[in-house]
Amino acid sequence: MSVDHSSAFRAEGQAHGRLSGNLGVAEIIFMVMAAAAPLTVVSGNVPLAIAQGNGALAWTGFAAASFVLLLFSVGFVTMTPHITQAGAFFTYVREGLGARAGRGSAFLALLTYTAIQLGVYGFFGWAMDDAVRQWGGPALPWWIYALAALILVGFLGYRHIELSSRVLGVALVLEIGVVLIMNAAIVWHPTPVAVPAGAESAASGPFAVALLFAITGFLGFEATAIFRDEAREPEKTIPRATYGAVLIIGFFYAFSCWCVIEAWGPGAVTSVAHTYLDNGGNMVLETAGRYAGGAVREIMQVLLLTSLFACLLSFHNIIARYFLVLGRETILPDFLARTHDHHASPHAASLSQTGTAIVLVGLAAWSGADPLISVFGSMAGISTVGIILLMIMTSLAVVRFFQTRPDLARGRTARTVWLPVIASVVLAAVLYIILVNFVIITGLSALVSTGLAILPFCVTVFGFCLKNNATPTAAVVSGVADQTAR
Repeated sequence: MSVDHSSAFRAEGQAHGRLSGNLGVAEIIFMVMAAAAPLTVVSGNVPLAIAQGNGALAWTGFAAASFVLLLFSVGFVTMTPHITQAGAFFTYVREGLGARAGRGSAFLALLTYTAIQLGVYGFFGWAMDDAVRQWGGPALPWWIYALAALILVGFLGYRHIELSSRVLGVALVLEIGVVLIMNAAIVWHPTPVAVPAGAESAASGPFAVALLFAITGFLGFEATAIFRDEAREPEKTIPRATYGAVLIIGFFYAFSCWCVIEAWGPGAVTSVAHTYLDNGGNMVLETAGRYAGGAVREIMQVLLLTSLFACLLSFHNIIARYFLVLGRETILPDFLARTHDHHASPHAASLSQTGTAIVLVGLAAWSGADPLISVFGSMAGISTVGIILLMIMTSLAVVRFFQTRPDLARGRTARTVWLPVIASVVLAAVLYIILVNFVIITGLSALVSTGLAILPFCVTVFGFCLKNNATPTAAVVSGVADQTAR
């Protein structure tokens, strides 16, 4: 899709810190699903949910996660037409619970997505090194591959959003396609394959753990609202994209998980998942090879790398837009609100985000931490706590927002009060489940896991207590006048 932006339109976007674009429902869903990284979740989270969760019933965790997110999305979508600024959770919480709570959620969102992005860089470096060695190449440090991907991500993030959407769209179609080929082969030939030697019987774990790994697979789904400035008819596009993303992602995860379970047989799948995880193998790649052939397995291994890259690019775009909104609000330096004259992109925020990522990857490499177990595992844990906490705050913000504007809530009590309240209670229960099982997520000691678990709460309190004494520039004030006037 090609869009002709006039010079005057670009100049206005520059002045107001606004972005431009013509993204439709399908394109935004592409961006969100790419952030969710379907192939990465199917090949990573699904075996973990089976092995450490409720075994042959692990697919129910993905179905339950979809239900929870759909429940949350009702209030989120109902409030969307009344939010005229991009920023997702930050702007929703601020409008509903006030400026201090908004700042707290903004810093929490930055921590959440920065953490998961760092974790995925570790995962990408590990996966790339594993693939290169299997193809007969040399063994290189993971951070070399991570930095190479980081540079390319930074280049794409600097340019117009539609370039990113095309790259993500192609990668997404390919990775979903190869998983569907595997699923079709399993459904067509449902006889379980032979259990690998060494696999011993293993008891199933709690449903809570399967739910936990399922929810981590939805990270980034609220990015539908982050791309508001770049959406075509955002009042219609954003709600449709939100519901569409949750339903499509949820069905894809649950069905793929069920197919993997059927491939090995409900009675043996838990022990098979343990065997592959303990030996450093990839259960899903092996499943694809046995059912769909070696060629499909090799293609899937390549697409796993593109899936991880697409995930990194999506998180880069999300973080850059949080930087832009916080710069627009002068919570962070206002130069971050600048947009590019030609690309109409958040170039200043994108460059800043690239610099931050380089520093964090460098620190992770310097620490000598294992890129998959330590870097990815611990960062996934932080981001999981963060995203649930953000959704709880947003649900409460929806209730408060419509309580103070009864004219907007008239005749919609279920969507503006009851369902958001129920969502808050359900999400609080999920957060409790996550915290109780946090050591399982990180794979670290109880002491370190506790420190990581409370970090999102500490960052939220820091943002809440932070005083914003900066005076917005005239351009920034003009760009957000519709918000501050309320």
